[in-house]
Amino acid sequence: MEKEIIIGMVEHQIGGYVFKNKDLLIQAFTRRSFTEENGGENNEVLEFIGDKALDLAVIQLLVKRYGTVEKEFACELGEGELTKLKSRMVEKKNLAQRIDELGLAQWLKMGKSDIENNVQNEMSVKEDLFESIIGAVAIDSNWDMEEIESVTDIMLNSDEFLLNDEETNYVSLIQEWEQNVNGVIPLYKFEKKGYEITFYTPFNGISQEVPMSEWSRIKYHCYLKLLNNMQLFRGFGASQREARMNVCKLAYETLTKDGTIKEFTIRDEIENPNKSDAINQLEILARRGYFSIPTYKYKETHDDDGNPVWECEGNIKEYKKPFYSKSSSKKDAKKTVAFKMLKFVLNEEDK
Repeated sequence: MEKEIIIGMVEHQIGGYVFKNKDLLIQAFTRRSFTEENGGENNEVLEFIGDKALDLAVIQLLVKRYGTVEKEFACELGEGELTKLKSRMVEKKNLAQRIDELGLAQWLKMGKSDIENNVQNEMSVKEDLFESIIGAVAIDSNWDMEEIESVTDIMLNSDEFLLNDEETNYVSLIQEWEQNVNGVIPLYKFEKKGYEITFYTPFNGISQEVPMSEWSRIKYHCYLKLLNNMQLFRGFGASQREARMNVCKLAYETLTKDGTIKEFTIRDEIENPNKSDAINQLEILARRGYFSIPTYKYKETHDDDGNPVWECEGNIKEYKKPFYSKSSSKKDAKKTVAFKMLKFVLNEEDK
């Protein structure tokens, strides 16, 4: 029974994909250290498959977002921009972060050596798990690219990368609030059905209102459960991504209106600004939409004794002010510049 509950929870979190072969999903969570002690198959080949399927699914997402076909294919972004965007979406750090946000690493099946070394906390292990799940979906769906793309879209939270500056990522806002306040992840459930079914099935919660002109395009329902005995929220969309965004928007606006969620300022986002963590703290603020990802440039010179001196220049596109630092260490120069930029954006430069 516990195994069935875990499988059901994972399926909900990855977009409602229901495995025909449940053993494939279990295999995606099984590390080699476990099979060396207990036999069976591990997730290494699924990881290999998932790596390739993930690349193709992300390319499809980018093409649908930025490309158009009339007589010829045209794209808003050039090859270089697409390459950079794709690389950011599938980089190890992002895949590991998404596994954390989905709460999936806790279900890994590991041998004693992995358990003793707490490898479930390692970025590479979480990256492997992400790719293994995509690989399992690819095999289970017989390479149905619509299914692979849908699961990838939900697991990546691709809106974090693809929304423009005027759009709000309510999925991320709800995610951050639930984790900060309740220490858990939001729980989602997806159902493939039209809007008209809402008139025949009772619902004890808060539901998105959809204009009649939009009824025909609704294909998915998304349910959101938060802690604190809150009501269930329900949103609709033509895709799972849209349904999830709509239910999160509904929840965020409802909870902000009644005072449950209080608006945060940029100062509230970083609990302990410090030099050691400044690079990551700046990136967190950038990912939350306060400004663009900071950029760094380096120049190496030498002092009179021939020792290296590194100068680092840091820039944030929205602020017309470069920041500089010198150090004998390239890493230290970057950290110092990052901390200067962090204090500036937090209005703490004079403290």
